[in-house]
Amino acid sequence: MPHSPACQKGILQQLSISLPLRSKSDTCSTHLPFGNSKQLHAAVTRIQVPRPGFNYTFAHICILNNDKTCIVDDIVHVLEELKNARATNRTNFAITYPITHLKDGRAVYNGHQLGGVTVHSKDRVKSAEAVQLTYYLQSINSLNDMVAERWESSFCDTVRLFQKSNSKVKMYPYTSSSLREDFQKTSRVSERYLVTSLILVVTMAILCCSMQDCVRSKPWLGLLGLVTISLATLTAAGIINLTGGKYNSTFLGVPFIMLGHGLYGTFEMLSSWRKTREDQHVKERTAAVYADSMLSFSLTTAMYLVTFGIGASPFTNIEAARIFCCNSCIAIFFNYLYVLSFYGSSLVFTGYIENNYQHSIFCRKVPKPEALQEKPAWYRFLLTARFSEDTTDGEEANTYDSHLLVCFLKRYYCDWITNTYVKPFVVLFYLIYISFALMGYLQVSEGSDLSNIVATATQTIEYTTAQQKYFSNYSPVIGFYIYESIEYWNTSVQEDVLEYTKGFVRISWFESYLNYLRKLNVTTGLPKKNFTDMLRNSFLKAPQFSHFQEDIIFSKKYNDEVDVVASRMFLVAKTMETNREELYDLLETLRRLSVTSKVKFIVFNPSFVYMDRYTSSLGAPLHNSCISALFLLFFSAFLVADSLINVWLTLTVVSVEFGVIGFMTLWKVELDCISVLCLIYGINYTIDNCAPLLSTFVLGKDFTRTKWVKNALEVHGVAILQSYLCYLVGLIPLAAVPSNLTCTLFRCLFLIAFVTFFHCFAILPVILTFLPPSKKKRKEKKNPENREEIECVEMVDIDSTRVVDQITTV
Repeated sequence: MPHSPACQKGILQQLSISLPLRSKSDTCSTHLPFGNSKQLHAAVTRIQVPRPGFNYTFAHICILNNDKTCIVDDIVHVLEELKNARATNRTNFAITYPITHLKDGRAVYNGHQLGGVTVHSKDRVKSAEAVQLTYYLQSINSLNDMVAERWESSFCDTVRLFQKSNSKVKMYPYTSSSLREDFQKTSRVSERYLVTSLILVVTMAILCCSMQDCVRSKPWLGLLGLVTISLATLTAAGIINLTGGKYNSTFLGVPFIMLGHGLYGTFEMLSSWRKTREDQHVKERTAAVYADSMLSFSLTTAMYLVTFGIGASPFTNIEAARIFCCNSCIAIFFNYLYVLSFYGSSLVFTGYIENNYQHSIFCRKVPKPEALQEKPAWYRFLLTARFSEDTTDGEEANTYDSHLLVCFLKRYYCDWITNTYVKPFVVLFYLIYISFALMGYLQVSEGSDLSNIVATATQTIEYTTAQQKYFSNYSPVIGFYIYESIEYWNTSVQEDVLEYTKGFVRISWFESYLNYLRKLNVTTGLPKKNFTDMLRNSFLKAPQFSHFQEDIIFSKKYNDEVDVVASRMFLVAKTMETNREELYDLLETLRRLSVTSKVKFIVFNPSFVYMDRYTSSLGAPLHNSCISALFLLFFSAFLVADSLINVWLTLTVVSVEFGVIGFMTLWKVELDCISVLCLIYGINYTIDNCAPLLSTFVLGKDFTRTKWVKNALEVHGVAILQSYLCYLVGLIPLAAVPSNLTCTLFRCLFLIAFVTFFHCFAILPVILTFLPPSKKKRKEKKNPENREEIECVEMVDIDSTRVVDQITTV
């Protein structure tokens, strides 16, 4: 196997090709798979990158061995020997799996280079379905980086051309830049779907703000609400760009976060406008709207800023998550300012249009019904309006009841959901919801597969799929490093080292040396000097073992005694399927063993760095945001009118987040960077929709719980329903985007919206009707101190008619 090029200066870049065959019947003796592999290898090594005065080839930019030759996969040497054996009609050479012995006696590992292997007895390879070739490039200066980047591009072009001329073999090239390019490809493939989403949201927002009454309809406010959100999103994008921030595909989620928060705020203001009296001046109506809706909108905006602000802080180690949270904070802050100023001004403008009885779309004065009698039916339909002089005092409060959603909630849904016979079924559904959420919650897995964040039809996905299909029999190569001087010549120490590595496929100088001694009929328990001298002067001098010199560090002491101060071996575990959780469990097992063992060693694989960082960092944004949200809810409990609001709100958030985590696991969504950001958003989205509903219910007095549940749904249910419908139609096109990132985004956001809607319109209205405390006041006994007094005031009018008005005081 190629040894680690850590001794080489520079950063290692890897370029791999997987060559799965089309038929399992292609054996090692056929010319198709291995002949093509050799031809492709020759074509790759001949790639040239022209520069002024010089043409660079693979030999100029590769990682070098000690003998100044390029490091290539051992399977290349195996194929060369197989070709030579075939040319000389030798039949004594056989490929064994996963370790093959070459002609010079060197043992090489091919477990990651041959895939889909079927073996005869004694591990002899009968057939192989795939071959993998990997090329290692240096990165030591800017010129080398530029040449390597162009070489990578030529590498992919060469593989594609080779694929066209060899259609029987499927090839999957992959380079160090493939992941970055495929990650950004999500933005390009999402463009037309996002345009479709925008058109659907605009249409739904206009419909939600429209009604049959052409004066009181507000279609322009639905459109201007989306304009407000768009301005905030563009402002945030501009600030990020001006401050040197880099765009990445995770930013696709920012518009949907703004959509969920901003639309609810605008619809809530519109709902508050409907509650004002029409005979009031526009200024008074606007003041009433701000007093009624902006307090809750300000508090939920502060919650967004706190939770996403914590996610954007240095406590978050994932850079993509930190930039996403920073962008979201800026967009939410400017959205709040624009709603206060721009959307509020738009509301005032449409208010004046309504007060002047002008058409809500064309701004034309609407004639009275008697002037429309001679007009066509379609004309009368477009100019349908109710005038104040035609409305009695009893009907004035029902002016907006012709709105479809208002009518649906008041006349049908509120009575139905609070019906005694409906409540048991809702409770049953909630128990089923908790059961399935718990089942999914117990199966939560952390997703660290980077292919989950790229577009589907990309090199990364194809290469990863081929890797999992053909090369998942063995784990990545794990370095086993003994970092202290131990008594290698001691038989008990030898047994301990072999015991620690038992069960692994070992590429080890130590085991090879012990076998070497046994073949010479020499005991392995030699004295220290003899053991070390034979190791240096005999074993490492043999051609088949000379490559082990890089694995041993010798040190000469003051008395010229040589000692082995450190050494390394390579281990590979047999696995059924290469996944991150299995590899992480293996890593933890070896780590625990390194702490308790007599021999001091460490284990390492480049993927361990990513796994450790990812595992420690993945839950940090969600964990910190949850703590900050709970702290803010606890602290604000001393500021709100009733701390019971925060209690209910906390329980609702926990129930929603628990359900979302459980159901997204059942929907095959892992806990990765994207889903964690969505869960942070889920906290705020739940508070956004449930806080006004719970506040209205808890602060209500004098009536029954059922009456206040109905009242809360009538007051805030329309805004929740409008924002949910717009949000849902905006999410639907996202499901069709050919990208794993947008698929995860759609599933998480859809679950958050649906579960929150389920709580707002089913769970909370039912549970609040029968859980204490009761809203009925206890009747106080009358006593002499609390008796009623009746004061009669005599009033005299102009005609000297005496009128008596009775005023009761207690």
